[in-house]
Amino acid sequence: MTYPSSVVNPHAAQPTSLQALGKSLWRNRQLIVQMTKREVVGRYKGSAFGLAWSFFNPVLMLVVYTFVFSEIFKSRWGGVGGDDSKTQFAVVLFVGLLVLNLFNEVLNRAPGLIVGNINYVKKVVFPIEILPVIAIGAALFHGLVSLGVLLVAFFVFNGYLQWTVFFIPLVLFPLIVLSMGLAWMLASLGVFLRDVGQTIGIISTVLMFLSPVFFPVDALPEQFRPYMMANPLTFIIEQAREVLIWGHLPDWLGLGAYTLGATAIAWAGYAWFQKTRKGFADVL
Repeated sequence: MTYPSSVVNPHAAQPTSLQALGKSLWRNRQLIVQMTKREVVGRYKGSAFGLAWSFFNPVLMLVVYTFVFSEIFKSRWGGVGGDDSKTQFAVVLFVGLLVLNLFNEVLNRAPGLIVGNINYVKKVVFPIEILPVIAIGAALFHGLVSLGVLLVAFFVFNGYLQWTVFFIPLVLFPLIVLSMGLAWMLASLGVFLRDVGQTIGIISTVLMFLSPVFFPVDALPEQFRPYMMANPLTFIIEQAREVLIWGHLPDWLGLGAYTLGATAIAWAGYAWFQKTRKGFADVL
């Protein structure tokens, strides 16, 4: 893959409108696809199993978490259809992990996106605003593999798939938009504040235990439930389970409101990135 070699002025002001964002993504769509492929393949380069690890990882994660929580902690996901089996717990748990890992992978990589690609900032004509989009593309690839593992496991355990699985892209879309906005913001902050990466690791752990991944919302005492409901992952995890496992339609009103909020955050994150990028070259 080659890029133009001319030098640009890194201090030039950049557009911040949604129209400019849309044009940039469309103009660089082929570059985004190519670099996303390189990102995915490069992660497993040199390993014996290669891309097969993207399949083995979610399977092993599912087995380990299910064993720990269903056998050691004796956790059960009761109260839904009377099915309290270990296989039921496994698929319910896995949906939560799928959403959590998609979100956390983007956030944990975001602070290092610009710091790890200094040449793109200083030396070549490169649309650095697409770096967070590439990170999201790689996370989506692994999320799709995990989704495939989930659907296969659900079919093996139950002998059927819920027809509402077709709504899962609509359920995940607002989370992807939100992740993109946060990635732009964190990518910028990671240049000026190198502690952001360590902080995000702590926040990711907190979000994991304050989301309904390992237990349902109603398992918490009522006084603590508002904290879990304030977690941006909670609503998406619950809706993903509705369409993938329980066979219910999504909460369209809730998804609409979530999408509006996520779009506002994405625009704010993009505008922040564009406003601050002129200082990247000086810091780096």
